[in-house]
Amino acid sequence: MSTTLPSPSADGRVDDRVPLLQINNLQVGFHTQTGVVSAVRGANLTLHAGETLAIVGESGSGKSTTAHAIINLLPGSGKVTGGEILFDGRDLTKISEKEMQEIRGKLIGFVPQDPMSNLNPVWSVGFQVQEAIKANGIAKGKADIKKHAVQVLKEAGLADADKRLKQFPHQFSGGMRQRVLIGIGLSSRPKLLIADEPTSALDVTVQRTILDNLEKLTREIGTALLFITHDLGLAAERAEHLVVMYKGQVVESGPSREILANPLHPYTQRLVAAAPSLASRRIQSSSRKLTDLDYQASDVTEGLDLIETAEARADLLAAAKPREDAIVVQNLTKVYKIRGNKEAFTAVDDVSFSIQRGTTMALVGESGSGKSTVAKMLLRLEDATHGEIVINGTNTAPLKGKALLSLRRKMQPVFQDPYGSLDPLRNIGHTIAEPLNTHKVGDKKSQRERVNELLDQVSLPRALASRYPGELSGGQRQRVAIARALALKPEIVILDEAVSALDVLVQAQILQLLSDLQTELDLTYLFITHDLAVVRVIADHVSVMQRGKIVERATTDEVFDNPQTQYTKELLNAIPGAGIALRV
Repeated sequence: MSTTLPSPSADGRVDDRVPLLQINNLQVGFHTQTGVVSAVRGANLTLHAGETLAIVGESGSGKSTTAHAIINLLPGSGKVTGGEILFDGRDLTKISEKEMQEIRGKLIGFVPQDPMSNLNPVWSVGFQVQEAIKANGIAKGKADIKKHAVQVLKEAGLADADKRLKQFPHQFSGGMRQRVLIGIGLSSRPKLLIADEPTSALDVTVQRTILDNLEKLTREIGTALLFITHDLGLAAERAEHLVVMYKGQVVESGPSREILANPLHPYTQRLVAAAPSLASRRIQSSSRKLTDLDYQASDVTEGLDLIETAEARADLLAAAKPREDAIVVQNLTKVYKIRGNKEAFTAVDDVSFSIQRGTTMALVGESGSGKSTVAKMLLRLEDATHGEIVINGTNTAPLKGKALLSLRRKMQPVFQDPYGSLDPLRNIGHTIAEPLNTHKVGDKKSQRERVNELLDQVSLPRALASRYPGELSGGQRQRVAIARALALKPEIVILDEAVSALDVLVQAQILQLLSDLQTELDLTYLFITHDLAVVRVIADHVSVMQRGKIVERATTDEVFDNPQTQYTKELLNAIPGAGIALRV
């Protein structure tokens, strides 16, 4: 066993406290047919009781694998092959599975990333929360268990938890499902909570509520928080200490604000430059030329490209003559009749907006504000209760059969989840060619040529055509989804949270790709998102939705520089890193 020396604190003094969690030279490998593939190579980190530490890095950097190794939940053939994981002085790599079961859940809570696949669709939400409480021995008796379930869900931000216990996961939004997972993770009041992208599916105001609750828990009962995030602004704002991982190794660690202000490793510099929340802040807080605001190094191109794109877009919009409208929405309303409830629910309430050809409009707002319902009505996946949708001068309401099919050739979607929106049983070539087959465009040879052309357009190697979604990273899957959307050469693309599931560097690449494709193909985008930081670097106009209504509509610069409603101000203030002073 290796000897661990006390680590120096931020002011240079030696910290002689005993850490709650100490990882020394951790090595994790996955056994494959060709041998062992190293996923984590000699990682080290230290976390004390009551502290918050964030691990940041791109997909495949080893951050989630490190977290899963702590509680022995490595997927598939993954195993700890070296090093030690000390929790309260015990080496977790050397205990039995039975001993780990006593620790996992009760002493170490875990919040997984994907709310879609981590809740059982055939069990009610209340049953699943109560089962976790019962399994960890936190409460006894049905009444006490139910009372505790309601309490932890309310702490996680589900205000009407008592009314929702009998509902099923499919009846919850993505953000609400994530709150359920957070409630389960907090239910035992653990000493350590591991949160893997705990707020990636949440809008910024709910994100702030959740993280405020986590911070309160840390402060009041001494729970340490280890959270994994791709948002560097969020990490620096919420964690005292930051660990940056790259290719399975820790390349930089230390106090969060110091790393943000003065990143030393080239990879950390790229992360700081590419983070939309920080790029947005640099645009917002300086009157200098945008291209002067970022770190001037050869390896921060993602961030420079994004900021240069934002500047060029703003200049072009100011100079360009108004173009014809590709989309016109007038007095759009959608009312749902809920079974067992006499009162109807109005999801979209008298919404009107227009989008000029070749421009991007962002539709922003909290979960449940009606954004995705608007998108479904535009795509004719839902019929409007009232109002009118005009696409390229044609009212879409009467369209049926071939006319509706023709409309859908001109308007294609890209969905939020790059995992769930691709068929795992179809290879990438067939997936991208699917719209061509559906609309009977071309023969097999011309379709293969079109697939290769699309792979080139989204900067993916042609060899991926024979692979399956499970063999691709999240960023590669989202590029495939974009390629599929472009297969029919549409004029309009509707992007529903298209980058929210991606890490920051891949986010920057996808946003730059979308901007390049728009310029090349004269595409019109409706960009639906809860992330205003992304809006700042991609959209020309913004419409802000609240409770089914549009409460503010203007150019992006006008909304950010001079918000008119209190709701918009709250959304802007909730952008991660809003309170951090940046070097501009």
